Amino acid sequence: MHQKLEVYKGPLSNSGIAEGINAASANARRLACDARLLLDAGRYPSAISLAALSIEESGKISILRTIALAATPQELKVEWRRYRSHTSKNVSWILPQLAAQGAKFLSDLRPLFDDESDHPQLLDQLKQLGFYTDCLGEKATWSKPEEAINPDLATTLVHAAEILAPKSTVSEREIELWVEHLGPVWKKSEHLMRLALASWYRSMQAEGLKEAGPNKMEEFVFEATID
Repeated sequence: MHQKLEVYKGPLSNSGIAEGINAASANARRLACDARLLLDAGRYPSAISLAALSIEESGKISILRTIALAATPQELKVEWRRYRSHTSKNVSWILPQLAAQGAKFLSDLRPLFDDESDHPQLLDQLKQLGFYTDCLGEKATWSKPEEAINPDLATTLVHAAEILAPKSTVSEREIELWVEHLGPVWKKSEHLMRLALASWYRSMQAEGLKEAGPNKMEEFVFEATID
């Protein structure tokens, strides 16, 4: 018998953060691709469940960036707990819907992080409905994946997974700059963190890690006019 693998809960180096982000990104793309294949084959329940798993993998990326900024053992503990929580990783699944409704700036994305919203729990339930049968409700109704998931819903979720799966990798230097700019102001004030995000992006541009031109992060966080 193999011993159970112990999950890691400690600090990570900048290179470790970059490796974790790239691993999650690659797996998110793989799962989204598999979900698309199942969707095209008419296997809607499995497609929606794999799409949800892809979205969760993509959701690990922002949490890993937060782990890079954790300053105390307690903060690390909280972030690793979020990293392994299904609903903490899937909050962004409504992002394509918000974008379709005209969301362009940071303030437009507040519904993603609204504690009163049940959209993380909804996606987790859809994932379960796509994989398993269950007995639900006061009338003891049996839920069957092929009846619970419809093609339109599966198409929407697979499309969201494809959008959210990152297309590029990150480097150790990118994480170093992230910690350098965000670390000193992390959780101190929203305004200072917005300034730091814009400064980080500017440094990325200066080192060729982001395309030259307008500072898109500055436009995003400060709601400047976007062409």
